[in-house]
Amino acid sequence: MDSKTQQLVDSGLMLPLMEEFYTIQGEGYHTGTAAYFIRIGGCDVGCHWCDVKESWDSNLHPPTLTKEIVQRAKSYSNIAVITGGEPLMWDMKSLTNSLQNKNVKTHIETSGAYNLSGSWDWICLSPKKLKLPLTEVYQEANELKIIIYNKSDFKFAEEQAAKVNKNCQLFLQAEWSNKDKMTPQIIDYVMQNPKWKISIQTHKHLNIP
Repeated sequence: MDSKTQQLVDSGLMLPLMEEFYTIQGEGYHTGTAAYFIRIGGCDVGCHWCDVKESWDSNLHPPTLTKEIVQRAKSYSNIAVITGGEPLMWDMKSLTNSLQNKNVKTHIETSGAYNLSGSWDWICLSPKKLKLPLTEVYQEANELKIIIYNKSDFKFAEEQAAKVNKNCQLFLQAEWSNKDKMTPQIIDYVMQNPKWKISIQTHKHLNIP
């Protein structure tokens, strides 16, 4: 990457774009809502069950002008979901400000492990044990989504729920490869602890991106 491109990436005027697509939000609070997904490359959290490991190395994904990403998003939807990878590894201010200036709502899906940049209409925080969220992200989160891979994750979920603001929506979601084992346990847990809701990866059941 030449120095000029690097400067644009550092400022958020270009971003390592892995993919972008218009689809239905399959998880969490906004399940069933049409949205334009913008997947940014780069992540060092390293979850062993991650289903988009190809996003981890940002060098594999070409720096793309942010203004071009915004133009495409606007042509499809009034909601843009920024995901990754870990999008907060990059400066999100230019992307989110430009989207909002075009009346596109900005949603993010993040581990919260990096400083919160950008202006967000909805923050979905999905903490990971290997690299915990920063305090500021806990306080700003609209939605807490905990991935349940094994029984110990219920304890982790409660630890994380104790750190978010009182208005944050709480969701438990079975890790896809272990869903048959963990979903019945999640159902029982939510019935005993109704502050939680169940998030289902409906897009995978519907065979859509």
